[in-house]
Amino acid sequence: MSGSTTIVHLLRHGEVHNPEGILYGRLPGYGLSELGREMALAAAEKLAKRDIVHVGASPLQRAQETAEPVAASHRLHAVTYDGIVEAGNSFEGLKVGVGDGALREPRYWWRLRDPFRPSWGEAYLDIARRMMDALDKARAAADGAEALLVSHQLPIWTVRRFAERKRLWHDPRNRQCSLASITSFVYEGEALARIEYSEPAAHLVLKSATARRAKGA
Repeated sequence: MSGSTTIVHLLRHGEVHNPEGILYGRLPGYGLSELGREMALAAAEKLAKRDIVHVGASPLQRAQETAEPVAASHRLHAVTYDGIVEAGNSFEGLKVGVGDGALREPRYWWRLRDPFRPSWGEAYLDIARRMMDALDKARAAADGAEALLVSHQLPIWTVRRFAERKRLWHDPRNRQCSLASITSFVYEGEALARIEYSEPAAHLVLKSATARRAKGA
């Protein structure tokens, strides 16, 4: 069906149960919190009437769990896509919040020497390439219809910037990719026509942020 419209939705996973507050990255065993499951359901409701014929997810638990309600609502089985996994990061397993954790220790500062690659983890260009490859595969699988891939914030934001021909290094605080958000790549034939963005779980993201502020007070 070349020449037809195909949409590949990139869904970021929901909130993760992480009481230790570490950078969990690719570590196993980090699934969704109760609120995260609500976020996944909110995304599934948003997509329930879409013509989704193919669902894929990162191999990480939080992504697989976020994909489940979408796949179920369309009577599909989610395919695992290794190429949309979270970005590699040398701070994995450590606390890296501002004012506490690893960044207070001089022995870690060398890892921050080059923010443009970045020096502390997987190169942005490598992330973009593997994500583009996954988008191409999903587009082909859903030719003329829609596909959903559940991934992670940095890979989604990186491939969006790559597709929009913007520089890949950026301020993480400015990413437009909230929990359970949907970044949609709309193709006309094989050509990318536009990118759309929505936040079906915005009310739950606000609830999560409010709870974190109350806990820190």
